[in-house]
Amino acid sequence: MTNLSSTIKTIQNIMRKDSGVDGDAQRIGQLSWMLFLKIFADSEENWSFYEDDYESPIPKEYRWTSWASDDEGMTGDELLDFVNNRLFPTLKRLPTDGNPRAYMVRSIFEDAINYMKSGQLLRQIINKINEIDFNSTEDRHIFGDIYEQILKDLQSAGNAGEFYTPRAVTAFMAEMINPQLGETVLDPACGTGGFLACAVNHLHQQVKTPNDEQKLQNSIIGWEKKQLPYILCTTNMILHGLDVPNIQHLLAGSLAKPLNSYEKKDKVDVILTNPPFGGMEEDGIENNFPADVRTKETADLFLVLIMKLLKDGGRCAMVLPDGALFGEGVKTRIKEKLLTECNLHTIVRLPKSVFAPYTPINTNLLFFTKGSPTQETWFYRLDLPEGIKAFNKTNPMKAENFAEVKEWWNNRQEIEENGFPKSKKYSLKELQDRNYNLDLCGYPTIEEEILEPKQLISQYQAKRAELNENIDNILADINKLLGIA
Repeated sequence: MTNLSSTIKTIQNIMRKDSGVDGDAQRIGQLSWMLFLKIFADSEENWSFYEDDYESPIPKEYRWTSWASDDEGMTGDELLDFVNNRLFPTLKRLPTDGNPRAYMVRSIFEDAINYMKSGQLLRQIINKINEIDFNSTEDRHIFGDIYEQILKDLQSAGNAGEFYTPRAVTAFMAEMINPQLGETVLDPACGTGGFLACAVNHLHQQVKTPNDEQKLQNSIIGWEKKQLPYILCTTNMILHGLDVPNIQHLLAGSLAKPLNSYEKKDKVDVILTNPPFGGMEEDGIENNFPADVRTKETADLFLVLIMKLLKDGGRCAMVLPDGALFGEGVKTRIKEKLLTECNLHTIVRLPKSVFAPYTPINTNLLFFTKGSPTQETWFYRLDLPEGIKAFNKTNPMKAENFAEVKEWWNNRQEIEENGFPKSKKYSLKELQDRNYNLDLCGYPTIEEEILEPKQLISQYQAKRAELNENIDNILADINKLLGIA
């Protein structure tokens, strides 16, 4: 059995030798299209076995099995010329003819880049990738864990960190929202597919028959704007058993379509998402939304979009920054709309460092159901584990850190700790009276009194005198013990 962890480390080390690959994001981008082709080739073996009339959408000479599977195959300048001048142009223009697999391959390569400059090093990586058998259940399972680590590495890859949400968070949200077979699950800002992967894992437990499996295959939908996470997400979904993942590469983004153009057929049962926050959308995007909720703040626009996309009875779990809770103006109108059109039943407030090092912004998990107004909202503050000052890259948030809120979820009680509410229920009237300020059950802050300069000097002199007196007393005690007069 191949040591897959060692294989991936070797591949990354080989890439570091290549002058064309600079940094983690490019290494992962390079690896992503190569892994996709290998996984697609191994998947084609299965498809041709189960589908009597299966035909590959990729012309024979451009299939992985034709140009990459032979360890003694092309290398050096010949390989580099083939990849850059024949393989990539062919796959970027691949005819789709209504074939969803052909469309998937072409979409993957539309904006993909071969960063590598050395054909010899490229050959070495191809040979290492060939050591992985994606038709082996064991290899596939182990590689799934390694792939998760690859995605996690994006946290330290500059802006690419926005594509990764800690899996402890995605798994908790998927479990609480509880998607069911036959329901459609959407992430309109899917990144590398963390939420969708957790939804697939949750739904797999309900699969008992081939018909159930087909329901699962048809239930997962993702939208992504950027090429790198789009490739990673599509590959992630194939690794999770989806034959033709319904991941859509929206070049203009999820917010570019006018809100009033969505129809009944576009609506879904479940939304799981962590939309981008802390940024502003390009000029004109806000005009796709009604005048009373227009803003350039991305997270706010996504919240409005989500309300539109949910069916009546549809459920959402989403990540939102603190600013959305207490902000005023347009934010107030959006929150009023949320509490009027949806039942915002739960807000879980997360520790500040959950998304470190990508962002220190305080974040919250909102859970709501479309179709009936809010009557009451429960707030729960999830504290850092005892003895931990902050989550970080070496000590990230873990699934067990959600144990306390899971226990509380189905047996809700108001909780107070050290004079501050940790869990509390607020009626709609109370929230309206606060002008929809949802900044409740937050993290206590110690207020520091700012004194006038004269008071500070006086306070310092008093402390200094007290310290000198203590020193004199200690010296006197020492002298007495030593018998010194």
